[in-house]
Amino acid sequence: MSNAKWYVVWEGKQTGIFTQWEDAKAQVHGHPGAKYQSFKTKWAAEEAFRVGPNSFQDLRSKVLPDKNPNSIAVDAACSGNPGVVEYQGVCTDSKSQLFHKKIEGIGTNNCGEFLAIVHALAWQKEAGVNRPIYSDSDVAIGWVKQKKCKTTLEKSKDTAPIFHLIERAEKWLEEHPVKPKILKWLTKDWGEIPADFGRKG
Repeated sequence: MSNAKWYVVWEGKQTGIFTQWEDAKAQVHGHPGAKYQSFKTKWAAEEAFRVGPNSFQDLRSKVLPDKNPNSIAVDAACSGNPGVVEYQGVCTDSKSQLFHKKIEGIGTNNCGEFLAIVHALAWQKEAGVNRPIYSDSDVAIGWVKQKKCKTTLEKSKDTAPIFHLIERAEKWLEEHPVKPKILKWLTKDWGEIPADFGRKG
């Protein structure tokens, strides 16, 4: 088991997250009102630094959530933004493909991520299963929870196909209760999501 620690400095000569105590100590030693804390995981440190010293509460005792292998991972790819969009869903553990769709016309990556999550929800309802769904898109997860794809993509002849799918997805969300958990894939800690198309870089 790793004994590594991450040190958050909220108030000091320099603020940030440090991996060595000596580096963190240099920022807080002799600094009036210094605020700092050590954490056992990078994830907890990042969350604590993000929310601030008065809001992190018990994050110092949290550990990195375990990813659920018995789940579905989704991802989208877009050649250009906007551009040609496709998305897929895979079994998180085996990476075997459950569904894949390439959309006519053009759209955005976030629209594709939104459609991928809703497709995973509909697929599970048809299959009679209830597994967590992982996405690495905060935007798409938020849209699904609001049951509305709040894209700024302009409507045109080229974007008509994806807007048609978006309208169908929003209608599905309005008519069906969302039972599976929709979770954020922690790329920094777990690596690329299993549904990733591998086209980065």
